[in-house]
Amino acid sequence: MNVVPSFRAANPATIAGATERPKSAEMTPGAGFRIRLDIERPNPLLVDLFRDFETPDISDILNRMYTMRPDIRNMVNEMPLVGPALTVKVFPGDNLMVHKALDVARPGDVVVVDTSGSERNAVLGDLVTNKAKHRGIAGFIVDGLVRDLPGLREAGLPVYARGVTPFGPLHRGPGELNHAISCGGIVVNPGDIVAADMSGIAVVRKEVAEDTVMRLRAHKARMQQYVADVKAGRFSNDWVDRQLAADNCLVE
Repeated sequence: MNVVPSFRAANPATIAGATERPKSAEMTPGAGFRIRLDIERPNPLLVDLFRDFETPDISDILNRMYTMRPDIRNMVNEMPLVGPALTVKVFPGDNLMVHKALDVARPGDVVVVDTSGSERNAVLGDLVTNKAKHRGIAGFIVDGLVRDLPGLREAGLPVYARGVTPFGPLHRGPGELNHAISCGGIVVNPGDIVAADMSGIAVVRKEVAEDTVMRLRAHKARMQQYVADVKAGRFSNDWVDRQLAADNCLVE
């Protein structure tokens, strides 16, 4: 009697002479899966000085080069947000590193999250924000989605994001903490000062923060009288005609 041999769709290692296939999706330590615990933060007194200025003024002083995309808005309230950035990069659809950020952040930090442009899963909700509130975190800026909007509003912590979805995240990794990220089209480094309000979000490099606030103060002093005159109806648009003439505009 002929016996039909049994075949097993088995691990390649069970076949004589074969080795097991390497796991291409296996996470490895290093770039893409790393946490930096200690970062250089600007002096809190310096950070506080930026609370006196609105983001359009900060953007102007930075030559309009460090303003995030306009669809990242405060989903919760109208509270402004200023503080040093604690940067988070997550794998799309995952938020393990957002949870870990709660342990690494210091009071007053702004958690800035890079989702690689994902518009599918939320990366935080009301539980994360309530935990963050108890840790003294100032708020969140998320280049992606959030969820549990009623709970977020109840918690009251400023949460800037691109939108809301009920679709929750996984908690597996990989990801990064406190390395350079891209958020809203702007590179954000850990310790950079982030300023957000109802007009938008500006990023101030920590190495130029002191010079920037000095320029903001000088600009504010120059503008005070001009703004008062405009509000009172005392202004001239002659400068517009001078600019048009300088550029040889054709007027018919």
